Amino acid sequence: MKETPNILLINPWIYDFAAHDLWSKPLGLLMLGGFLRAHGYQLKLLDCLDIYDPRLQEVQGMKPATRRTFGTGKFYRTEVPKPAALEQFNRSYYRFGITPEIFQERLLEGIEPDVVLVTSTMTYWYPGLQECIRLVKKHFPDVPVVLGGIYTTLCSDHASPNSGADHILPGPGETHILEFLEKLTGYSSQEPFQTSESATFPRPAFDLLPHLDYVCTLTSRGCPYCCPYCASPLLYPQFIRRNPNQVVDELEYWHQVYSIVNVAFYDDALLAGPDEHIMELLSEVRRRKLPLQFHTPNAVHISGLTAEVCETLFVSGFKTLRLGLETSDDERQLKLGGKVRPGAFSGAMVKLTRAGFQADQIGVYLLCGLPGQDPAEVAQSIRMVRDHGARPHLAEYSPIPGTRFWEEAVLCSPFDLAGEPLYHNNSILPCRSEHFGLEELQELKQLCRD
Repeated sequence: MKETPNILLINPWIYDFAAHDLWSKPLGLLMLGGFLRAHGYQLKLLDCLDIYDPRLQEVQGMKPATRRTFGTGKFYRTEVPKPAALEQFNRSYYRFGITPEIFQERLLEGIEPDVVLVTSTMTYWYPGLQECIRLVKKHFPDVPVVLGGIYTTLCSDHASPNSGADHILPGPGETHILEFLEKLTGYSSQEPFQTSESATFPRPAFDLLPHLDYVCTLTSRGCPYCCPYCASPLLYPQFIRRNPNQVVDELEYWHQVYSIVNVAFYDDALLAGPDEHIMELLSEVRRRKLPLQFHTPNAVHISGLTAEVCETLFVSGFKTLRLGLETSDDERQLKLGGKVRPGAFSGAMVKLTRAGFQADQIGVYLLCGLPGQDPAEVAQSIRMVRDHGARPHLAEYSPIPGTRFWEEAVLCSPFDLAGEPLYHNNSILPCRSEHFGLEELQELKQLCRD
C-alpha cells in the first residue's frame, strides 16, 4: 500500500419533502477530514449539496438554489418518486443537491480512492446515502465504503443491512477511524497528530469545499442537559469544551485566508457556564478585532441570557439568534426538563432588546407534534412569542431511537417508527392524533406567518 492513501469523503443527498440551507455544512465530516489530514491521509470531498457547481445551471427541470442575507437559502432540487413507505402522503418528494450525472462525473475525476467515507445525518434521509453508495460501488466495486454519522449511530440495526456500505462505524468517527483505516489500507501515520480528546482537534477541512461563503464551528460537543426528545446524549455522552483561544485561532484563519465573515455556532449548549467559555471566547474575538458576524441555528438556552451575556453577544457581532423556548406551557416545560423557568423568556427578550437586538434578529423555536401534545398549546406559545416581538419557528417533533420520548412515540404513532426510519420525518407529523393532524399543523404554520 502506498504511503499516503487517498480517502474520498462524501456528504450525501437529502431526499425529503422539504429542506433548507440554514448554515448547513457537513461539519462532522470536515472535522474528521481535518483529523485524517493531520495523520497524513490525502483527501477529496464530494459534496452532494454543493450549489456552486457550474453544471447545475445547465440542468433542465431543476429548481434553482437561492442565497439570502448571511449566506443561507435554498438547495437545488429535483422531484423524484417517493419511497413506497411515503406513497400515502400527497406531497412532492425531492432530491436536494447535484444530479446523479454530476455526481458520477465528479466521482471519476482524479485518482481512484483507496477508501470511501460516507457521512449520514437525519435518520429519514438514508435514501440519499443509499444512492451515493450504489453509484460508488458501480464505478469502484472493490473500494471499501465505510458509513458513519448520526443515522448510523442511532439506527445501526437498520443501516447495516440496508445502506449498501461494506462497513458501518457508529459513534464519533475519530474514536476508531485510524485503527479501522489501518486495517483497510495497511497505512499507519509515523508522526500522528497527538490528541487525548476532541477538544484539541485540528481545524475542519473547509478548504475541501469548492466555494466557501461561511463556516460553522463547534466550541463544544455534547450537552449538560438531557432533554427527553434530543439525541445529543446518545451521540456525545460527554460534554467536552474546546479551548476558547483555539476556537478563535480557527475563526481568524478562515477570515484571513478565505475572507470569511459569517460564522454559525453548532453547539448544543453554547451559553452553558458562560463566564468560563463563550464570554472568554468573544472577548478574544474583540481583542483581535475580528469583524465576524455570528449566528446560532441550533438555538441557545434562554437561561444563559443574562444582561451581561446579551450585551456581549450584541457588541461581539451576533446578527441572528435562535432561542430554544420549546413551549410557553409551564407543565410541559417541566416534562421537558424545566430549562426555561416561568417568566424567563419575557426577561430574556427585555435584556436582548436593551442590548440592541431588533425583533427581526430573534427567532424562537417551539416544539410541535410531541406525543400527546394539543395544538392549542402550540398556538398559545406562538402568540406569546409574537406578543414579545420575536419570530416563532415551529420545530416539528422527529422521534429519535434511544431518547426518553421514543417508547411513548412508538406507542402513540400510527406509523411503524421502529421498523422504518422514513417515518421519523417531522414533515409527516409522526405522532399525529385525531386532534392534531396535518390540517392543524398548517393552521399553526399560518399563525406563525400572520
